[in-house]
Amino acid sequence: MSDQEAYLVPTDTIDCDHEQIMAKAGELSRGCTSANEKALSLFTFVRDAIPYNLYMISVFKEDFRASRILEWGKGYCVQKAVLLAALARAAGIPSRLAFARIRNHKVPEKAARLMGTNVFPRHGYTQLLLGSTWVSVAPTFDSALCEKIGVPLVGWDGRSDAVLPSHDLNGDKYIEYVEKFGTFADLPFDWIVAETSKRVGTDKRPWLTKGDIPLRR
Repeated sequence: MSDQEAYLVPTDTIDCDHEQIMAKAGELSRGCTSANEKALSLFTFVRDAIPYNLYMISVFKEDFRASRILEWGKGYCVQKAVLLAALARAAGIPSRLAFARIRNHKVPEKAARLMGTNVFPRHGYTQLLLGSTWVSVAPTFDSALCEKIGVPLVGWDGRSDAVLPSHDLNGDKYIEYVEKFGTFADLPFDWIVAETSKRVGTDKRPWLTKGDIPLRR
């Protein structure tokens, strides 16, 4: 298998061969005349049509499967990165996952209580191979959320990197990239959960409705 082929094949979580993933990729790619146009359409869909929800954090591998995230219609950063990677592969665009430790200076109080910190040790985003260049894109926060909390939307031109902004619309600190890790052709599940479980426990599943969220944590 060539290096490029490794970023096009399905995996347990990046299930780009799933019927619904293939159908959605085809729908979003319809009418696009280049890989860049396809990538931009896929990115915009995952960013805005799959709202960010921190409470979707899980320590179970099946909850990171792209087809499941598409069905649920919401996810947190790693899940959204996996979904974009799967849609890209289904559209013929090589993709991989990248991770960083970030500090979110505007993290909501409830989320800070859940995590016990404003540092997210395994923030996930996607890298797409466009031409001969790997481009980093973060479809993490949807436009409705960005407008609500007063932060810049991560826009993308379909060519250059588009990562989380360092400052909000008032010029105050927002996202700080503390440490960047490597890239992965598949979700490094054990590596993620080893750190995440320290914050959320060893039995955390996605809280799909408000009724799933404990009154106190």
